[in-house]
Amino acid sequence: MGNRLLEEIKYKIDQTKFGTWRRYGYANGSNFEEFKSHAILFGLPLVHYTYGRNPETGGRVVAKGILAVGRFAYGVIAIGHVAVGLLAIGQLAVGIGLGFGQFSTGVLAIGQAALGGWFGLGQFATGYIAVGQVAFGQYVLAQVGKGEFVLSMQRWDPEALKFFKALPLIGQWLS
Repeated sequence: MGNRLLEEIKYKIDQTKFGTWRRYGYANGSNFEEFKSHAILFGLPLVHYTYGRNPETGGRVVAKGILAVGRFAYGVIAIGHVAVGLLAIGQLAVGIGLGFGQFSTGVLAIGQAALGGWFGLGQFATGYIAVGQVAFGQYVLAQVGKGEFVLSMQRWDPEALKFFKALPLIGQWLS
């Protein structure tokens, strides 16, 4: 049996009018797939999608594009287990604007652990406005909360009540 690392990798290449698919099927049935759009904006492909392990390196290919989708994704809109972008969706979502995921950051952060700059919503949340089971911020709505204006099991600030009642989605529950 030869050294597989020294063998030439033969991809199945499909050209479409939108972009190029590069695929490889392993003997065990697993696959590697990558799509890059022909359209480029700011030096990045409009769409970059990756799946599986690269047969040349054995590692994951990082999806980088305006819309990036893969296990590891970096883009304006990034979707993946680890996603970094203006809008990030993933298990670990590092969003500049919006982070949505199990652990998320961003100006707006939504997730189990949401570290928001302006707004955080999650089981554990931080932000200027923080809503969660445990939350820290300026205006806080939580089971256990710490901040200047707090609605919690231990504290019921009139200013916090007025603030949260004015919010369209939250206010209806506080009436």
